[in-house]
Amino acid sequence: MKFDDLDKKLRIYETYQDRQVLPEMYMVARIDGRNFTKLTKEKHDFQAPFDERFRDMMVETVKYLMCCGFNIIYGFTESDEISLLFHLRENTFGRKTRKLISIMAGEASAKFSSMLGDVAAFDCRISELPNALLVEDYFRWRNEDAHRNALNAHCYWNLRQNGHNKNEATKRIEGLSVSMKNELLHTYGVNFNDLPNWQKRGIGIYWENVKSTGVNPLSNETVEVSRRQLTTDMELPMGDAYNRYIADLIQKNEA
Repeated sequence: MKFDDLDKKLRIYETYQDRQVLPEMYMVARIDGRNFTKLTKEKHDFQAPFDERFRDMMVETVKYLMCCGFNIIYGFTESDEISLLFHLRENTFGRKTRKLISIMAGEASAKFSSMLGDVAAFDCRISELPNALLVEDYFRWRNEDAHRNALNAHCYWNLRQNGHNKNEATKRIEGLSVSMKNELLHTYGVNFNDLPNWQKRGIGIYWENVKSTGVNPLSNETVEVSRRQLTTDMELPMGDAYNRYIADLIQKNEA
């Protein structure tokens, strides 16, 4: 059988379930670390509950993904997860979900592994959102998840560092209200409100046009140039203010 015949015969088994995200739907990729608790707490000596080296590696992974061939207008990271907002009119690979998922997971895994010097793996899923209000709420959801996770992590690791084993620490914080968790931290001299905002709210990365002056090599005249660069925001707002933050970013990129 000729190659063209084989290709036509078998290619369908690879592609028959291909689905594409509909036009005018917002796409958000959520990329999560696989078995990162073991990787970061047992195999590698990262500080608990938060480590600036790990934070910086996640930020660099986001920046890499925002430059790897897709039109991605916003990136967000908290803990071992990343969320990426594609431009509304992004059409690479015909918006096929299998391509988006496999490439995003593969690129994230490769970049993080190269920085860590060890094998690290990420998975990926795609949210398909029919309007900008849902995009705002998606990122508010992850922003508030960062706040919840940070409070739980600080409670857990303060207990662990003060003589409690895994089970004791987990049971101690089960069922506690937010105010009770804050009181628990106070007993260890920790004021949750004073902790860095990047731990409690996550980190945002977006494109910004930056103007600078240069010299035209032909005319030797001073000229003003504008270039796009990625900006990292470690002081994200919360609540309604974060909804407005995302709304402004979407409007700016769709103008």
